[in-house]
Amino acid sequence: MHLPKALDAKAVTLMLVLCAIWGLQQVVLKATANDIAPIMQIALRSGGAALLVALVMAWRKERMNWRDGSWRPGLVVGLLFALEFLLVAEGLRHTTASHMVVFLYTAPIFAALGLHWRLPAERLGVLQWLGIALAFGGIALAFLGRSGTASVMPGDVLWGDFLGLLAGVAWAATTVVVRSSVLSKAPATQTLLYQLIGAFVLLLAGAMATGQARFNPTPQVWASLAFHTLVVSFASFLVWFWLLRSYLASRLGVFSFLTPLFGMVFGAWLLKEPLEMRFLLGSVPVLVGIVLVSAGGWVRQWWSRPASVAGHPPAP
Repeated sequence: MHLPKALDAKAVTLMLVLCAIWGLQQVVLKATANDIAPIMQIALRSGGAALLVALVMAWRKERMNWRDGSWRPGLVVGLLFALEFLLVAEGLRHTTASHMVVFLYTAPIFAALGLHWRLPAERLGVLQWLGIALAFGGIALAFLGRSGTASVMPGDVLWGDFLGLLAGVAWAATTVVVRSSVLSKAPATQTLLYQLIGAFVLLLAGAMATGQARFNPTPQVWASLAFHTLVVSFASFLVWFWLLRSYLASRLGVFSFLTPLFGMVFGAWLLKEPLEMRFLLGSVPVLVGIVLVSAGGWVRQWWSRPASVAGHPPAP
């Protein structure tokens, strides 16, 4: 049996690239919103990525297993995945990409709470509860005293941020369903296919129903679709699942706080989005909380090691 190992230079490099990609995706959605609505773009990228995943499964001779009952939670995660990106798409119409990526990536906080309730093995420790308290304090601070921007009014920003927070809850609920159902033993490609198909069908229907199915095929739109389909929804997830199989998950989880940091930098740099001081101050405890919740076990292990070995990497 292959045992996951501690992070090496290759894993760290790949995680930095993945976090940059995930932080950039909201910015690209926002940048092309005038030519293709975010909900329509997410629907199309999900459909394209679902086709690519199906091709990979066919190449590997993997078949969907309907007899194990995974289709029931599969429908649920497909619905939740679609709901998550519906909230992201709608939220981006009201708030900045920088705000969206921070609130979306509160998902580990809500996932930890859900898993604490559902699975005895996922009980939270003191450090993780501290992380949750810090994160919620940061969220409250980030929501207070908005000044607005030239392009969006304060009330619009607040509503968009709230939708981003709800998207994080939907993402967390997806994680809880996967971890507490037969999907936890299903191939990653099968679980991903359920999510992508659900997002494609439901978001495409939502785009049609709300009049957001516009598609102006500019070079920027085609480049954005290629980036989201090939890089974000297909390649980055396959690399992520490979990393999870090869390396210690707790070590990988600590990188999650880098994604919103990349998102804020890209939003300010590429879209010239303002970063309010109160939002930045609120983001700090949120990011620290994500680290404590995602890697609480690793932090405890590191803290409790004898001083004589503290400078050496842990054994796999």
